[in-house]
Amino acid sequence: MKRYEEIIKVIERRAKQGELTAGSKLPSIRALSQEFNCSRNTIIKAYQELESRHLIYTVPKSGYYLVGDYPLLHDDFNKGAKIDFFSAGPDRSGMPYQDFKHCLNQAIELYKEDMFMYSEVQGLHSLRDTLARHLRDLQVFVPPGRIFVVSGSQQALHLLVKLPFPNGKTNICVEQPTHNSFIESLKLEKATAYGIEVTSSGIDFDRLEHLFKQHEIKFFYITSRFHNPTGYSYSNSEKKRIVELAQKYDVYIVEDDYMGDLEFRLKQDPIFAHDPSGRVIYTKSFSKVLLPGLRLGLTVLPEAMKKHFSLAKYASDLHTPVLTQGALEIYLKSGMYDAHIKNMRKIYKEKSAILQQACKDYLPSSVTYSRSLSGFYITIVLPASLKANQLINDLSRENVFVGNAENMFLPEFKKDHILRLSVSHVEKEKIPAGVQKIADGIRRLSCEKK
Repeated sequence: MKRYEEIIKVIERRAKQGELTAGSKLPSIRALSQEFNCSRNTIIKAYQELESRHLIYTVPKSGYYLVGDYPLLHDDFNKGAKIDFFSAGPDRSGMPYQDFKHCLNQAIELYKEDMFMYSEVQGLHSLRDTLARHLRDLQVFVPPGRIFVVSGSQQALHLLVKLPFPNGKTNICVEQPTHNSFIESLKLEKATAYGIEVTSSGIDFDRLEHLFKQHEIKFFYITSRFHNPTGYSYSNSEKKRIVELAQKYDVYIVEDDYMGDLEFRLKQDPIFAHDPSGRVIYTKSFSKVLLPGLRLGLTVLPEAMKKHFSLAKYASDLHTPVLTQGALEIYLKSGMYDAHIKNMRKIYKEKSAILQQACKDYLPSSVTYSRSLSGFYITIVLPASLKANQLINDLSRENVFVGNAENMFLPEFKKDHILRLSVSHVEKEKIPAGVQKIADGIRRLSCEKK
């Protein structure tokens, strides 16, 4: 190890041990050169390397300071014995931090003048061109003019809840359960919503047709692949049938394809591919597959809705940040994204297989669980006599953390005995042990109830 690298290690250790805290001033170059008995150039080299990693920063004529909360603090405290089935962000081990940093740096140079001006509400035209090409691989063929860049797909979904639709209808049909942020949007906008249950065998199409026919549904919100929280994916025949019903009863479909890039099965297309006319509004996020903090997504709108959506988005945030748009454009164009997604598919497919096998091996026969292909989510349905929160509290004392799906239901569908598991933050070696602890907890709680 080179001398300057040894000095970097010492500074990192001091930060991790708390000797240096957020905003702390580091020793001067002269002081460190005396402490380590080395040349000033060696210290300068160490500080330059730390600055290039964005771990320290320089204040002219003052010195070097520690950036915010030193990143290395997090990993050691968050690992150990903890088994985290609760967190639902992307697998940290597969995140392209360094690659995306290069793209951000390039974007700063490329868009340095644009960052001092307000940008297009619809998104950078060059990025929308790139996204149109990217979407073709997902069987979504649209011109850039129908694409809006949004601050995460949730922004698009929230705006669509309150916007008027060309069919003149006002009510919303939504899968049960569904993502809790969409439930919150429905509550906030006081929207009238009708639920359709997602089960291990899909949805009840007779029930769906009844809702479309009788309840003035303006759109059906659906996660067509890797449903949150069950992990369920619709077959192509089911997607076609949904489109047929939507056409018959003049209902729009809002398709949330937030993890469509992770699809590893050939010829499994989004609903949009079965009706690209504008009946299907396609949304997609880069949060779950790239970087959650990026908060970038897109939506594909029919021409008739562009004006209303543009005004609503302008009122919401004026425009999506230029720097992150530019970085994403560079990341997509460079081919980095394709390589990253290939790696993520492999990671989640492997984790999913391990999770499914562990559920089969350890869970008691009194519970059911969803057969997910995503490697992100499954649900475990407990016996009705057991409460999810009690089990969650018991498991947390054993450093096993799982989620409660209760807040993912409309009031009339509310259930308090369903767990949501995500394996995105669990090391694959810990998955079987974690599921075994969940199974043991279920058995203990069942015995106490008898």
